[in-house]
Amino acid sequence: MQEHAKWLTLFVNQHLGSAAIALLHALHIQPSHPDLPIPEHLVMSLVVFVIAALGSLWLRPRLSVDNPGGAQQIAELLITNPVGFGIRDVLVENAHDKKGKYIAMVGSVAVFILLSNLMSVFPAFSAPTASVPVPLGCAIVTFLYFNWQGIRHHNPVGYLKHFAGPVWWLAPLMFPVEIISTSARLLSLTVRLWANIFASDLLYVIFLGLLAGPAAWGWGKSPALGVVIGIFPALIPIAFILLHIFVAIIQTYVFALLPAIYIGIATADEH
Repeated sequence: MQEHAKWLTLFVNQHLGSAAIALLHALHIQPSHPDLPIPEHLVMSLVVFVIAALGSLWLRPRLSVDNPGGAQQIAELLITNPVGFGIRDVLVENAHDKKGKYIAMVGSVAVFILLSNLMSVFPAFSAPTASVPVPLGCAIVTFLYFNWQGIRHHNPVGYLKHFAGPVWWLAPLMFPVEIISTSARLLSLTVRLWANIFASDLLYVIFLGLLAGPAAWGWGKSPALGVVIGIFPALIPIAFILLHIFVAIIQTYVFALLPAIYIGIATADEH
């Protein structure tokens, strides 16, 4: 475990590991890896949180209506853009959120996921969303939020009727089916994000390993041959980095789109 951990994870555990172990023992929790009681996905998630917080604090005083800078324009493209790919766009289309009631929550989760997905582009870091607990945490937050919005919109009794369907005599059948279907969204949100980011990282490592072997063999035969064969291990990672960035953006969009759809369903008045 330790040999695969990034330097930052080792550094944090070296200085805070004993305190973490003491806290876990006080809670009667046995750490899975006593040598790394603070797991890498937690360390990387905290890094993402710090980056997002510092970025927001840096950007806020620079916001301008008359003279927006480059950073502000990029941030605005995340919210709304001409192709309807922004967070506000999907909320308006799927949750009918023209007043922006849900954008703070859905946008915060989406930005966290985007930054988390992109972390593994940098060699010193890893994507926390490639570890199951992080996508699961995002899914739980989303699940609680859209159900809470449904309860707020309909009241608790009205929201429960939402699961019974429009035909009263089918309610005993529809209610458990709808409850199971809604609960399954936790699993679908978690697995979709985790599997895509994990697979993207794994493909990068596998292909790099496959190409590095022939390059080392060629270098042993002749430096010139090693250089020629080594071109591929040098270029292929670039292609996979671009592919990972594409996957990171698409998965962020999906994790903004699906909560918008779930909020729209939960707050719909037509049943």
